[in-house]
This record gives sequence, structure tokens and C-alpha cells, in this order.
Amino acid sequence: MAMILEKQRVILKFEETVFTSAIRGIAESNEISLSICSGELVMIRPARLEQTSGFADACAGIFPPTSGRIFFLGRTWPELAPDQANALRGRIGRVFRTGNWINHLSLMENILLSQLHHTRRPARRLRDEAGKLAEQFGLPGLPLGLPGDFTEADLRRAACVRAFLGRPLLILLEEPTSGIYLEIISALMTAIREARERGAAVIWLTQKDLIWNDQTLPVTQRYRLASGKLMEMTT
Repeated sequence: MAMILEKQRVILKFEETVFTSAIRGIAESNEISLSICSGELVMIRPARLEQTSGFADACAGIFPPTSGRIFFLGRTWPELAPDQANALRGRIGRVFRTGNWINHLSLMENILLSQLHHTRRPARRLRDEAGKLAEQFGLPGLPLGLPGDFTEADLRRAACVRAFLGRPLLILLEEPTSGIYLEIISALMTAIREARERGAAVIWLTQKDLIWNDQTLPVTQRYRLASGKLMEMTT
């Protein structure tokens, strides 16, 4: 069922941006114009797997465009001092395609680290919220061992906990259901719905036909990133 949205706040905007990168030694440019508002679920299908993390990095101001501007919450990343940019990134939740765990910290510490750094919320409250999310995504509670002690499936669940913790305003999902679609899809859609209802925007990056072709997902915008352009598709 489509979500009825009230007056929306622009969360993320790509304004005539061009990104130039080298893939396997070959220079490539991608042109992107895109506006995403609060409450939206946007699905993007990149032509190559490598583009998934690159696009998410661009959203977070880590991969700057060669031309054009990217606005997050009305600010462009270059106009911000480094500490301001890092603080603003605290409003972004992300499931990384490659995990992005700090191996010498426990999985619980990995999950809590960003919020402990970017907010003044008491650690106990963050642990309580993370524990509830962990149970929602199929973990018995906050995982205490090191990342290397867990299966890929449980690391994927923990990545979702980390992404949705702290009520982020932008959530970037890089193949969040990889390897555990049936086990996690219901919990993931619940978390996405709750995030959208409180005004967050969600970007789901996938190459999976199972996800891309699922017309029951409440996607508000759908795009392909191919032939150097971001092309809107009919939903």
C-alpha cells in the first residue's frame, strides 16, 4: 500500500552532479540529478556492483562530484568544516555492502560506536534501543563477541541494527538482504516503514532481480544507474 505523504522536507538532493571514477582502469562518468524527500523509499539499481558503495559514499559526502552539488538537509558537503560534516553524517544510517566492521571491537561496540560519538544520549538508552532492534532482526540480543566470531547472516542482521539505530534521517541500504532475504525481509520492511513515518528517507541499492521486480515493496521512486546516467523508471 502506498504511503500518503504530507508536505515533505528535502533530505537529499543531487543537483546536476557529475562523478568521474576509474573502474578496472577505465575512466567513467556518471551524471546524476535526484531529489529525495522525507518519507520516501527510493530504489536504485546500479549497472555494476562497484557502483553501489560509490553512490552511497557520494550521498554521505565522502566521494565528491567533479561538478554539480549535493545537498544533505539543505547544506552542501564542501561548505561544512570537517567536524560539522562528521556531525551531519551522524544523521545517516547505512548498511555497508562489505560489512565495515572494526575487528578488534565487539560487535556491540561496533553497533553503538557512531551514536555514542555523535549524540549525547546515555549509553544505557542506546543499548536498550539497539537490543530491541537486534531482537527485531532475529538476533537473541546485542551481540557481544568480535565480528570474526559471527556468521555472515548474523553480521548482516547486526548491520541493519546499526543502520536504523538512533533515528537517522537518511538510511542507505547496500544489498541489505544479501544471503538472508527470507529471514530478514519482514523485519526490514517494518523498520523502513517506521523510519519513513517519522520523516526519514531511505535509499535501497540493489542488483537483485528478486528485490527490483517486487512490486509489493512501497517504493516511491525507482532508478537505474546505467550508460553514465541515472534514469527514472516507472514504479
